[in-house]
Amino acid sequence: MKICVVGAGAIGGLVAARLAAQGHEVSVVVRGPHLAAIRARGLTLREVDGTEHAFQLRATDRMTELGQQDLVVIGLKAHQVGGVAAEIRSLCGPATTVVTAQNGIPWWYFFKVGGSHQGTVLESVDPGGVVAKNIDVDRVLGSIVYPAAEIAAPGIVRHVEGDRISLGEVDNSDSERLRVTAKLLRDAGFKVRISTDLRSEIWVKLWGNCTFNPISALTQATLVDICQFPPTRALAERMMREAEAIGEKLGVRFPVSLEKRIAGAEAVGKHKTSMLQDVETGRPLELDALVGSVLELGRITGVPTPNLTAVHACTALLARTLREENGRLRIEPLG
Repeated sequence: MKICVVGAGAIGGLVAARLAAQGHEVSVVVRGPHLAAIRARGLTLREVDGTEHAFQLRATDRMTELGQQDLVVIGLKAHQVGGVAAEIRSLCGPATTVVTAQNGIPWWYFFKVGGSHQGTVLESVDPGGVVAKNIDVDRVLGSIVYPAAEIAAPGIVRHVEGDRISLGEVDNSDSERLRVTAKLLRDAGFKVRISTDLRSEIWVKLWGNCTFNPISALTQATLVDICQFPPTRALAERMMREAEAIGEKLGVRFPVSLEKRIAGAEAVGKHKTSMLQDVETGRPLELDALVGSVLELGRITGVPTPNLTAVHACTALLARTLREENGRLRIEPLG
């Protein structure tokens, strides 16, 4: 199968390497030192057990060179998709399937869902509707990717833990392409669950992302530290209560309790959230998709969000400061 992973960073790189290992014709769209390293030495995947494998695959920063694909996996962060949405069209033929793998509320959230919000474009994740105009929602499969990974060095992706992926149609239906894509990912070593209520599952993951990510960015703390420090644990709980109220207004069913969701985050241990990793490396923060989208949905549903709003404001200022100073923020040991 001809597969392109657009944005083969940590998670995208993990997916690309696993698919390449199955013999598929995999190409990746990346930039900068990561691109140069993959071109020179291939994409190396360092698994949880320490084993390493390098995969020779086509790497480029120009999608138009690649031609039409059978499958496109968008591994970019949500705020990056709009800038390349028009180029992604060049990868799509009549039967191309596009898997979205972004954290937070997806751009297609109110598509194929019916109800009073049908077709609503969320400005926080798709300003001006650019993504929706360029990527046909009829070819989209949504996903929730749970593994943790990081770029250990240019061209090297380290798989930290986890192998679960949930996959579903935007309208929650069953389809042949859904089953085919699920099998493809299972053959690549992922534990794939086909979801018939992807939006509710998105909210369960977002429940933690919209709270622990910005708190970690502001405090430089890991998940276990946030959960075991009573003031930040209480703050996270208040933020999650606000998010829960919004989700329920939209008809979301939360299959786990708030307490169990916090316990799950605590159990991950000394893990740095993706937003904290971005603060430490000076990359743009995924704030709109993870928090701004929840605030926008709060306004749509009329749910007050005082705690989410306050934390978002502080994190947004941090993001602006880092951007203007072209800097990063990292705690370094003294001496």
